[in-house]
Amino acid sequence: MANNGIGSSKQDNSSLITQTNLECKNLYEYLKNQPQNVLDRLYIHPAICLAVYRELPELARQYVIRILFVEQPVPQAVVASWGSQASSKEHNYVTKVLTDLNVWIEDSLPGGLIGWMLSPTFKKNLKAALLGGGKPWSMSSALDADKNARDVGFLDSYSSERWECVLHYMVGSQQQEGISADAVRILLHAGLMKRDEEDGSPVITRQGFQFLLLDRHAQVWHFLLQYLDTVQQRGLDLVECLTFLFQLSFSTLGKDYSTEGLSPGLLIFLQHLREFGLVYQRKRKAGRFYPTRLALNITNSQNKNAPILEEDSPKGYIVVETNYRVYAYTDSNLQVALIALFTELMYRFPNLVVGVITRDSIRQALRGGITADQIIGYLKQHAHERMLTADTKQPLPPTVVDQIKLWELERNRLTYNEGVLYSQFLSQADFNVLKEYAQSNGVLIWCNKEKRTLVINKNAHDDVKKFWKKYSKGS
Repeated sequence: MANNGIGSSKQDNSSLITQTNLECKNLYEYLKNQPQNVLDRLYIHPAICLAVYRELPELARQYVIRILFVEQPVPQAVVASWGSQASSKEHNYVTKVLTDLNVWIEDSLPGGLIGWMLSPTFKKNLKAALLGGGKPWSMSSALDADKNARDVGFLDSYSSERWECVLHYMVGSQQQEGISADAVRILLHAGLMKRDEEDGSPVITRQGFQFLLLDRHAQVWHFLLQYLDTVQQRGLDLVECLTFLFQLSFSTLGKDYSTEGLSPGLLIFLQHLREFGLVYQRKRKAGRFYPTRLALNITNSQNKNAPILEEDSPKGYIVVETNYRVYAYTDSNLQVALIALFTELMYRFPNLVVGVITRDSIRQALRGGITADQIIGYLKQHAHERMLTADTKQPLPPTVVDQIKLWELERNRLTYNEGVLYSQFLSQADFNVLKEYAQSNGVLIWCNKEKRTLVINKNAHDDVKKFWKKYSKGS
């Protein structure tokens, strides 16, 4: 007889090694999880309807346009016939997307047929966005000429400086001034940083390193989604903040907008956007602000032709030699700080940094949650063009790549599983029966034939108990 549940090898969850990746949601993935009343309030604004429409899949946009001016439900079979049979899988997907976003709803036709029709609020305000009409934005009030007007070059420089304050803080560089405790809380909430177990200081996580590898547009969008998760805790209205963010997405670079008519909550939200570099405001009480390039088309992931900042364009600047030396041809403090995450810096010149990859430097990065594949991927992504001409398939020395992976394997020699110990079997036959059942179901963690001992996966404990009771009664 097995001693079920006695001697359970239960481990504390904090000791388990968890490998989680950064989840970057697009607009659809974010909105589909919002309550129905939030979507209804959002669709009151034409700008949001237009932003949602342009983020829909191409087939979904076609469906919306074809029924936009139809005043009665269109049979679902008719909508399905607008595409070929080969695209039936895509049709099912876009049907789900439009339903999840409450863009269209089911309605009955005479005779009992079920049809699709656009949600009245979405339909009305999408028409206003495409054809004109609707209420003007509160921030579009007429303004006098600004004697301290800022040009596009200044706004680009300002937004880059403000955003890099956040990135510098994440990599632990010395340039950490300018970031508020509020921004640090968002980084911790997003899992991009965590408190160090020894001194409690924020350190970058595995997801944080993945975040640094994203392009600037994706970084800002992901950061803002994490911020929006906390707006209600700040006493702000989520719908109001989202609406303002969508309106900024359609603003004009270099044009100033009025703060007149903004609610107290939006004025607080504006100051947070100012801190992150999405808007420029000369001083808090100024009656105007300038959206920066970071705020333009922020919800538009399909806009591949949007202008980007010069520092966002990928440029190869890293050379890795077989002796583990790393040469980074850069004068960017942020790029130097990133290199320092997994190398030991030796020399720094005006446009060149020299470091070396060592076992200690890699282990330090691994302890911070950065993986070997992420380090190798970063070196490949920013490899100098001279390294790419030699062998495009493998721009890094194979010895360096293999050694980084081996250093990671040193830390991953043990794996942890929660299990339940089964022992004290009365016969070898009973032990063999239960062992074969556990093996066939893939829930056997460990066994010792001589001592008639098994360790079963904790999640399968109830199923194994049921099987054993049934077997005991039969025998």
